Amino acid sequence: MSTNKKVNLSLSTSYPLGSFVKKTGVNFSIYSKNSSSVDLLLFDDVNDQKPNKIIRLDPQNNRTGFYWHIFVSGLKAGQLYGLRVSGPFGPKNGHRFDEAKVLLDPYSLCVAMPSINELNCPMKSVVADLSSYNWEGDILLRRPIAQTIIYEMHVKGFTSNPNSGVTKEKRGTYAGLIEKIPYLKDLGINTVELLPVFQFKESDGGALNNYWGYNPISFFAPHLGYSVSKDPLHCLDEFRDMVKALHKEGIEIILDVVYNHTAEGNHLGPTFCFKGLENNDYYILENDKEYYSNYSGTGNTLNSNNSIVRRMILDSLRYWVEEMHVDGFRFDLASILSRDEAGMPMANPPILLDIESDPVLAGVKLFAEAWDAAGLYQVGSFVGDSWKEWNGKFRDEVRSFVKGDLGKVYNLANRLLASPDMYSHQEREAEQSINFITCHDGFTLNDLVSYNQKHNESNLEDNRDGENNNLSWNCGIEGPTTNKDIEKLRIRQIKNFFTLNLIALGTPMILMGDEIRRTQNGNNNAYCQDNEISWFDWSLLKTNSNIFHFVKTLIKLRYRTDYVESNKIMSLNQILNLSTIKWSGTKLNQPDWSYQSLTLAFTVESLLKNYFLHGMINSYWEPLYFELPTSETEFRKCNWRRIIDTNLDSPEDISEWKDAKIVKSKSYLVQPRSIVVLLDQKK
Repeated sequence: MSTNKKVNLSLSTSYPLGSFVKKTGVNFSIYSKNSSSVDLLLFDDVNDQKPNKIIRLDPQNNRTGFYWHIFVSGLKAGQLYGLRVSGPFGPKNGHRFDEAKVLLDPYSLCVAMPSINELNCPMKSVVADLSSYNWEGDILLRRPIAQTIIYEMHVKGFTSNPNSGVTKEKRGTYAGLIEKIPYLKDLGINTVELLPVFQFKESDGGALNNYWGYNPISFFAPHLGYSVSKDPLHCLDEFRDMVKALHKEGIEIILDVVYNHTAEGNHLGPTFCFKGLENNDYYILENDKEYYSNYSGTGNTLNSNNSIVRRMILDSLRYWVEEMHVDGFRFDLASILSRDEAGMPMANPPILLDIESDPVLAGVKLFAEAWDAAGLYQVGSFVGDSWKEWNGKFRDEVRSFVKGDLGKVYNLANRLLASPDMYSHQEREAEQSINFITCHDGFTLNDLVSYNQKHNESNLEDNRDGENNNLSWNCGIEGPTTNKDIEKLRIRQIKNFFTLNLIALGTPMILMGDEIRRTQNGNNNAYCQDNEISWFDWSLLKTNSNIFHFVKTLIKLRYRTDYVESNKIMSLNQILNLSTIKWSGTKLNQPDWSYQSLTLAFTVESLLKNYFLHGMINSYWEPLYFELPTSETEFRKCNWRRIIDTNLDSPEDISEWKDAKIVKSKSYLVQPRSIVVLLDQKK
């Protein structure tokens, strides 16, 4: 077959990469260094198994260096296309060219997914024109990180449940999320971090789907499965509508991005794009180049410090900022990006330094999951000056202390101060530490206090998958219970975790649904559960309104601290040097740092001298009296009001200052496994 579309060689350029709409047609350009020929395939319908037109690129006229490019007159946005690339097939040498495969353009802004299940019906790239969208003056919010509270959420899971109240056709979509923005506002969230929204492969052919989305096939296209219309061009608009709606309500959007591997898997995996274009460059290969290095735990590892891959990652990030108005990124298994082309960690990884020094990305939020699946752990030592880090030690050590493990009190003190033992040497801001108790990967907060072991049988892997060491405690009975004492203890523990996370220095992150006790029935690896196990159960908002009220009020209290309200940018060391912090135990100014200790108290004077805060933490199983600072102490006369007591029932468990109960005694009886916070505020 051949095309009757006019090919104008004089208008063909190697830049920009991908498909670019001009007045009279479309320019196509791809990188493929070792290929011998390239065909541009044009399709009329997403379910077409064969192209309607084939355009063979002339290596003399349509190739510049390592780039194949062609201009086709008359084409417009919406055109479906693919690539057929020929070259050597020699896996032992790292080459996997296969002219039988229809490949996606790695720079395509949309991907069309066929609705038929036949194996020989390929996905298609789609030509897109971004120029016509009306942003209505929308810009990035650029909120100071000190004022940020992150809500990690799944686009589909947030509104898929029929009880969400979202219009049926909008459930599980970008548009559905828009309908629930009032909920986020009511809770007090100002930043959402979305699990992957790059186009990903939903099914590997097994019984269960890839729900989380950590299986990308494109780094530019938004996931079509989260669109109402399922039209790729409309998907672009729906994503931008969501961003614009969030921004109008003062909510930033962070994308969880996966630049460490692709859905093409290992040497036995499929070929969608990168393997068939230039396998040697896109992936880190073993010495026997037939096999893929697997630092991601998913079969392959993107060769992120190769110049071609670096350019693609940077182009992708710039695209999501400039064209899609995204406020920042959380990098999945970010330590992989520090590995060289042989897989060895680098002192100054080019891609990480490129990202933080890029002028387009200046000021956007950069969060690193500073470890990988092959044992590289860089929390506290991640390269660069702009990166914030998921603090896995905060998660683990707070979990341990709250459940009553011994030998954790000194570590807890460090975590509450944004981990100066890990970060103070870098002269960085306190918010470098992203503090969290739970995230998508692991137990929900409800399950953390309800299960001693994981229960992943529904994943069909005989409960072998998922983390075994969860630092969880079921409070006496495994799973759901009607025992009122155990339920009260679980509620208390949940409030303890929220309190520590939201009063600690650093950047707090909350997992979607923890504020209403969302459960996954003990499943700590629900990556494949696109059902009620993973979905937000909106009926729990009424059932557990007490927890919602507690978290909502706690967020308000955090926002009203002078440190959060201030726009001053200070390093962690500056904050600690300017602050007055006194540690205590049950006895004032006598902290118990011993291995057996399960208590900690602290008195803090705010940076602007507007208030004193006194916290008392009792992880012991008996009530304990804690001495309180009084006028006889080195602090000024204290007029304490109780703003938090996690042992009390709602709504007495938390109060804003004006409603808080006055405490006049010289000591306070802190009940077992409880936290009490007192406030003395200048009027």
